[in-house]
Amino acid sequence: MTHRKPSASPLFARRNAGLAAVTLAAALALAGCQRNEVASLDAAPPPAPMSAPTGFAGGMAMKERSRAAPQVEQASAAADASQGQEAPLQRFLAVRQDLNVEVPPEQLAEAWGKVRDLCGTLQCELLSSSLLRETPQQPGNAMLEMRVAPADVDKLLSGLAGVAKVVSQNTTSEDKTAEVIDVEARIKNRIEFRDSLRLMLRDTVTKRTMADLLAIQRTLSDTQAELDAIATQRKVLAQQTSKQHIQIQFTPSRTLVQGGRSYNPMVRALREAGSVLAESVGVLITFLAAVLPWLLLVGLPLAWLVRLVWRRRRAKAA
Repeated sequence: MTHRKPSASPLFARRNAGLAAVTLAAALALAGCQRNEVASLDAAPPPAPMSAPTGFAGGMAMKERSRAAPQVEQASAAADASQGQEAPLQRFLAVRQDLNVEVPPEQLAEAWGKVRDLCGTLQCELLSSSLLRETPQQPGNAMLEMRVAPADVDKLLSGLAGVAKVVSQNTTSEDKTAEVIDVEARIKNRIEFRDSLRLMLRDTVTKRTMADLLAIQRTLSDTQAELDAIATQRKVLAQQTSKQHIQIQFTPSRTLVQGGRSYNPMVRALREAGSVLAESVGVLITFLAAVLPWLLLVGLPLAWLVRLVWRRRRAKAA
């Protein structure tokens, strides 16, 4: 039996298949690298512009700064001028005038009435008024207290000078600026706090318990009450600072020299003797009217009893 030598064709075929696979893999890898390079070239940013030389750039920068410097200086000067031209702080002054005037005794009521009527024709608020007419026991006097707008103060004083003689005038002023600023700031803060509480009550997104809602409502009520009190205080300050407080005291004038002669107390006493006598008689009549009923009710029985006791003692002695 003869043996055949195995053929080399299968081995050669396997070698050719491996070589083809390696070649295909290398080709695919090369194609992938080429695609990556193309993609990187497409995605690369454009080249940066060429920068100017250092000297040229520095010159241009110096020119720009030299152009901008006057504008900056003008802007700073304008800002300083605007700060210097700010309106000064408004001052709130409470001005008070106290006047003492003299009028003839018989013209006291008339002068008082004319000044009071004049106040009604001006920007004037009458606060109080009083009139005491002259009597034999005491001299008369009158008083007016009012608030007058600064524009009408001169008119009021001119009208007063036409009916009375100004004896003394005292003017005082109190600065209420700090108090007004403080009150206005408190009003602003209370208003913001009140509005925030109202927004909390109207908020339907946030879940709150009934206790929270009641606490917010109570705080809102207290804040509103405090705001009303502060607003009232601001109104009082506005009245004090927007108008002048003027008080006029009317007194009757006294004549110390009569007929070219000095004032004599004896002449005055003789002139007033009639009124003094009338007053004394009036007091006596009042006393008798008060005592006479008691004399009739108590004095007569007591006198009769004393007389009876005296007669009995006299009879025993006899």
